Amino acid sequence: MASSPAKPEGLALDDDVWARLSEEERQLTASAAPLLVEHQDLETQMADPAVLSDQNKARKVGRRYAELGRVNAAYSRFIDAVGDLQAGRDLAAADPDFADEISALETSASEATDVLRDVLLPRDPDDANDVIMEIKAGEGGQESALFAADLARMYLRYAERKGWSAKMLNETWSDLGGYKDATIAIRASGNVTPEEGVWAHLKYEGGVHRVQRVPVTESQGRIHTSAAGVLVLPELEDEGEIEIDENDLRIDVYRSSGPGGQSVNTTDSAVRITHLPTGVVVSMQNEKSQIQNREAAMRVLKARLAQLKQEEADAAAAEARKSQVRTVDRSERIRTYNFPENRIADHRTGFKAYNLDTVLDGELEPVIASAIALDEQHRLAQGL
Repeated sequence: MASSPAKPEGLALDDDVWARLSEEERQLTASAAPLLVEHQDLETQMADPAVLSDQNKARKVGRRYAELGRVNAAYSRFIDAVGDLQAGRDLAAADPDFADEISALETSASEATDVLRDVLLPRDPDDANDVIMEIKAGEGGQESALFAADLARMYLRYAERKGWSAKMLNETWSDLGGYKDATIAIRASGNVTPEEGVWAHLKYEGGVHRVQRVPVTESQGRIHTSAAGVLVLPELEDEGEIEIDENDLRIDVYRSSGPGGQSVNTTDSAVRITHLPTGVVVSMQNEKSQIQNREAAMRVLKARLAQLKQEEADAAAAEARKSQVRTVDRSERIRTYNFPENRIADHRTGFKAYNLDTVLDGELEPVIASAIALDEQHRLAQGL
């Protein structure tokens, strides 16, 4: 670690406690100090009428305040535990009868230190954001489209279990009722801390999902393998962050269709927007009016362009996003769903369970938790 820092200003920290902190404890305190000051400042801002009158500003301040509340709570616990340990050692030095309590105090201080270290680790800045999820059929024809519909239902049910809201922005049906592609917006309710954010949980879902089962079109009972792709995008808090020149857009309108290609609208309400500089194409047809479909398409387009901008600005930080495949190929899989064995296996984390039926019904938390745990291990290994 770096040389011992000076005692941070503005913290209610006794000089004697500071003097007896270890080097690691001083580093943790110094790292927490600016965040604790920011937490106090945000508390003041939340009572400011100017902030309260600006919905976007109030949402950003509230979300950051909730995020730093975890740091504030962990630091308070840490200082109390370290202070109690120091006092316990003083008492034990004066009276041996207190020596038996030192072990428990050391355990408490060690646990509090671990918690503070964990909350101070840099997080993905998008963790508290909502997401736009795109699911596309890949290899496997009709079976892949049916599996894409299974995945869409799984995420909708998972969102329901988490208390999030989910809206199907767009869906293109296959002949048998599956999805050629589907776009879902998933949002948390109110301000959430980063670790409880939608992106914090669903960002690990990006990639190829492989299914092994007997297709409904298979007459001889043979197991087939097919794949569907999932792309997850963090939704912008402020859509003004991405400016789009109208001259860079080509907008086409057409008649929306339902399962089997049947027309479901007698007007040209579906919208396809092409961003000419990047070649990004977004199509929307679920809403009844052309204006609504255009608004939904612009929402997804801005999320995609924000992703491209982030990748260009910081390739290292965007490594997780870049790994999300754009072309759906069976060889680039992150997870396998085996129906005959009722088995689900995540190939990145080693997670395996034999409750595929309940996972597809939205019980996805253990699978995602394995990805979160692996990510936290990597961040802890990198240190502060």
